[in-house]
Amino acid sequence: MPDIKFRSDMTVELIQSMGGDDAVVRSARVSTSSDSRNVDMGTKEEGLINYLMRDRHGSPFEHNAFTFFIEAPLFVFREFQRHRMASYNEESGRYKELAPVFYVPDENRKLIQVGKPGAYTFEDGDYAQKMMVPADVMRTSDDAYLAYKRMLNHGIAREVARMVLPLNIYSSMYVTMNARSLMNFLSLRSLEQGTYPSFPQWEIADVATQMELIFSEKMPITHNCFVKNGRVAP
Repeated sequence: MPDIKFRSDMTVELIQSMGGDDAVVRSARVSTSSDSRNVDMGTKEEGLINYLMRDRHGSPFEHNAFTFFIEAPLFVFREFQRHRMASYNEESGRYKELAPVFYVPDENRKLIQVGKPGAYTFEDGDYAQKMMVPADVMRTSDDAYLAYKRMLNHGIAREVARMVLPLNIYSSMYVTMNARSLMNFLSLRSLEQGTYPSFPQWEIADVATQMELIFSEKMPITHNCFVKNGRVAP
């Protein structure tokens, strides 16, 4: 049986992108200009993007696309796919043997929830709790993957054998979305707080942070206006 691997990180890679701040301006100006195809980005155009963001004229932010390749545990993807404004293609446990790679929280992951849903915080936990979580996660991951491989070796179909695997096994997916959808995702899944509070899970917030960095590099004016106007998606 292959060695089981444990990791504590999520990875986000930009595969391709189309359009940028200039695409926002072009698509907005077509409403009022006979020729909006040539855009010379300057202060006036920055003001236009800020106006669109502030007054929530959202459609100009849809004429672009980002395709990300993401590696994360299954429970992150199940939260991610609650956002039904993107295209997803994920690796399939029906058609391939899943690799023995599992997520285990590192020492920075807060463990104890204090308060009730919608109004809570997280605290570190004591020494015993910090020792318990990784030990139990690694033990049960080992046991689960051993059972998975045992069934495969006895001819059990992959789609049946995978039933024993826990939510902390890693998966990978391509996700494609436009800037408007991405800002909606970031407004809910980032630890950065805006006009409306959000309470994302630690792990999906890690993914959101990496995606936002790419967004800020590819569409710096749009990203700046997003932050300036309270991180509210237009």
